[in-house]
This record gives sequence, structure tokens and C-alpha cells, in this order.
Amino acid sequence: METRQFTLDDLRRILLESAGVDEAVDLDGDILDLGFDALGYESLALLETGGRIEREYGVTLDDDSLTDGATPRSLIEAVNARLAEAAEAAA
Repeated sequence: METRQFTLDDLRRILLESAGVDEAVDLDGDILDLGFDALGYESLALLETGGRIEREYGVTLDDDSLTDGATPRSLIEAVNARLAEAAEAAA
């Protein structure tokens, strides 16, 4: 069974849909290792983003995935780890 993957493009889309984007931030740039706070996303926006990811991808994210210091890279890795766990459990 092929494991569904969560990508940077998926994250960009969800960020835009759930919280918008600060005019000073270029989400199309190299953002993988920037903190969400540097990208203009505060805790409420991240909670909305996390909730949307959970609903759309059928995973549960722990609080550490969205806390201070989280980056797009760390969130993408967390989502993909949960997707892999779900695929293994379904197999």
C-alpha cells in the first residue's frame, strides 16, 4: 500500500487557506527551516492549520508539532510520520 505524502506545497496551500499570508513573507521562497513565527504565524493560526491538516489527512498531531520553534520542515516530517503509522496500522 502506498503511503500518502504531505508536501511543502500541501502546507503552503493549507497555510494560505486557514491563516492567509503576511505581505512581507514569500511562501514560495526557501521557508523549510524558518520558524513559523518568522513567517508571521502565531499560535492561533498554527492551531487552525494543525486542525485543518488533521481533518484533511486523518492524522492526529501532538502539541510539539505546532509549538514554539516549529518549522515547516518539522511539521511536514511529523505529518508524514503519522501518515506512515496509519498506513502500517491499516496493512
